[in-house]
Amino acid sequence: MPVLPFPAWQPDISDLNGASTTEILNVLPRADGYGPMRSASPFTDNLPAQCRGFFMARRTDGTIRIFAGTATKLYLLNNTTLGWTDVSKAAGTYTEIPTKANWSFRQFGDVVIACQVNTVPQAFNIQSPSTAFADLAGSPPQASDVAIINRFLVLSGLLNNPNRVQWSGLNAITTWTPGTSFSDYQDMPDGGAVQRVVGGEFGIVLQDGTIRRMVFVPGSDVIFQFDRIATDIGTVYPSSVVESNGLIYFYSPKGFVKITPDGGPTYIGYERVDRTFGSAADFAKANLIQGVADPESNNIIWTYTEEGFSGSLFNRWLVYNTVLNRWAPLAIEGEAIASIGKPGLTLEALGALDPVAITDAVDNGSGLIRLEVADTTGWTTNDIKDIHDVGGTTEANGTWTITVIDGTHIDLQGSTFANAYVDGGYVAGSLDDLEISLDDFSNATLTDLAMFDADGRLGYFSGATLEAIMTAAEQSGISKRLFIRGAHPITDATEAYVSIGARESMKVAASYSAETAVNAQGFCPQRVSTRHARGKLRIPEAATWTFATGIEPDYTQEGRR
Repeated sequence: MPVLPFPAWQPDISDLNGASTTEILNVLPRADGYGPMRSASPFTDNLPAQCRGFFMARRTDGTIRIFAGTATKLYLLNNTTLGWTDVSKAAGTYTEIPTKANWSFRQFGDVVIACQVNTVPQAFNIQSPSTAFADLAGSPPQASDVAIINRFLVLSGLLNNPNRVQWSGLNAITTWTPGTSFSDYQDMPDGGAVQRVVGGEFGIVLQDGTIRRMVFVPGSDVIFQFDRIATDIGTVYPSSVVESNGLIYFYSPKGFVKITPDGGPTYIGYERVDRTFGSAADFAKANLIQGVADPESNNIIWTYTEEGFSGSLFNRWLVYNTVLNRWAPLAIEGEAIASIGKPGLTLEALGALDPVAITDAVDNGSGLIRLEVADTTGWTTNDIKDIHDVGGTTEANGTWTITVIDGTHIDLQGSTFANAYVDGGYVAGSLDDLEISLDDFSNATLTDLAMFDADGRLGYFSGATLEAIMTAAEQSGISKRLFIRGAHPITDATEAYVSIGARESMKVAASYSAETAVNAQGFCPQRVSTRHARGKLRIPEAATWTFATGIEPDYTQEGRR
């Protein structure tokens, strides 16, 4: 038998003797099959509460600022300590964001705008810079979404009129009086609430059941012209909307859709993933149905939470490659996903990565400073550690050689205890302790796929490869049985395992044989007799590999008709 490829993943349809498969996990589509997906490496300290949206802004000197929102707060990443600073208005607490929503951010010149429907749009000047967000001047309406069209700031999902789109003055984001400097609003006569506006030189307005184009027409009787470009299609999941290369992707009641600026819809998930997603996703957790374009590939990613999965995280991804027109699923848990850059760091700041909290400092009985920490796992006596931000016992701050006392205590060699401990502090390791490669910092100004993980830490996908599973389409011996002696996996993975899925009838699920590892000849021996068979390849976590194309089975037909 020739090589059986790992075909397109289309779980909505049967793969018997077909050109698709129903079993794929933790891989990315390639033209010759699939490639690896890497895990996220934590980059920052924990956000104090679950992330409900994050954003990167660029300053004129090329440096970046990273903002994140929780249900009631806004935070700014400290590029030196990689901790999060509360920059909420007047250090206060916002009215909690709706359960099904996330913060919406945009940068207009030097100002970052943050919106959620239960508060006035918030503004932060990154050049001055501001020390906290403040209400955007000009009395703009409370809104759930912010966009930039041409040179206007555009608000939608308005608290008092969800069918309305309202915009600022031209180049005047603090002008919101209709009729002043081209500021105005438009109520949509049909199509339901405005869920999201995608900006650019012109806008695309996505409502519950209609899509409109929004075009600035200077010199005319109207400021913006609104043209209906699609009917009977829209979205009620605003966080699922993704703009990439002039095209818009989102999840609608009809499934996953791609639309062009002309409004022509293409149903990219029909008879492929729509039914599977529709039956698996927990739509009550709509804020976790998040879409993002991977800036380093042609992949569009949607996250979601499976029905029955407890907690407030997403635990599944759908990846759609826009060039290959192929899908793949991933099993990764997190709070939020977006495309942002990495802040540049000094060597001193690099030493502050992966901190361990200090909870007390005392005299060890011999005059040395003894620190109580959360955990000393992985530390050994004579390691060198950086101590930062200790309150009270400030003489502990600095670089010290340590003595490990037990699982929660270390002594600082050569130190002298003088002042009572007050609060705070952390122990940071050496550069060897970093979970993220220093090579990643060379591209600090470029955007990359990023995620807040299950522990609330922002990270980038530069970790070990995930465990990958790929299955060829099921094969049938028609009226004869198949005897499978083994298979050659077509992959450059140095560690790989093959098992055979077998079933006598299509009415039952396949049962898999025990895995066998690839041997020195590149063969995985098996002994399976069945009517219907499929080969499964598993590549372990952290394995080194770049491609997996398929499997070449060694089999024969057996028995009589």
